[in-house]
Amino acid sequence: MNPNLKRLRRSMMFLNCQKPGLIKDPYVYAPDSILLDLEDAVAEREKDAARYSLYHALQEIDYRGVERVVRINGLDSDLWEEDIRCAVAGGCDAIRIPKTETAEDVRRVEAAVEAAEKDYGRELGSTLIMAALESAKGVMNAYSICTSSERMFGIALSGGDYTKDLQTTISGTGVELMGARQNMIIAARAAGVQCFDTVYTNLNDMEGFRRDVQTIKTMGFDGKSIINPRQIPIVHEIFTPTQKEIVFAEKVVHEIDTKKAQGIGVFTVDGKMIDIAFYDGAKRTLALAKASGVYKGDI
Repeated sequence: MNPNLKRLRRSMMFLNCQKPGLIKDPYVYAPDSILLDLEDAVAEREKDAARYSLYHALQEIDYRGVERVVRINGLDSDLWEEDIRCAVAGGCDAIRIPKTETAEDVRRVEAAVEAAEKDYGRELGSTLIMAALESAKGVMNAYSICTSSERMFGIALSGGDYTKDLQTTISGTGVELMGARQNMIIAARAAGVQCFDTVYTNLNDMEGFRRDVQTIKTMGFDGKSIINPRQIPIVHEIFTPTQKEIVFAEKVVHEIDTKKAQGIGVFTVDGKMIDIAFYDGAKRTLALAKASGVYKGDI
């Protein structure tokens, strides 16, 4: 299994490949992943220029461990296959498929990615895939999309197009997104892949952004797509375990390991009733803390 399937992806920052100044040094803001965009952000007449910038950025810039995901143009266009060839030739880490509605969409991209890996000498299977769900049909097919490829590391909600398909608008309350969010996180967890939330576009409402991130963290999401470096600290703060959570998780793991050997199944930690069902959650907390750089202990 590719170890990057489960890497830390709290923040995924969109960057327009049409603008070389945006993609030359985003690592200074320390996002977990960058989304190098060849789709909506790029003007139709600038697609070739954007690919040129993308290829040379991937080849020449040391992104210092930041994951490089390329959003290709839609499968209903005549652009996506060349997008994949350029991205794979450059050495991207993953491809993001926009407007994904079926497992067959993923398989079409997978075939093109594999062909490009062979053509450009990349290790077979090294280029991962994620799918953006942007319609009611896509959300309804979330589980089959999640299980469509061994390269699939996650799905992401695209709220703008999704709400348009629902014949509503983004309200700021999250009500119109709740059904899609819940369905997608259930599908992703059932399939064993990650799940990412849509962007929050009002950069003047950072308190609203914080509430939105806290909501999706509580729902079980792995991270959030973002559009501005100002949003990174809030996302990372909310998605990184606190010292209190780390200490509690350590206690849970230690107590369960100890009590299990003694034949004790139920006990208390800091006044809370604990049993074996808490073990995996505590381990996940410690693994996330370690990946986030705030925990140095053994897992």
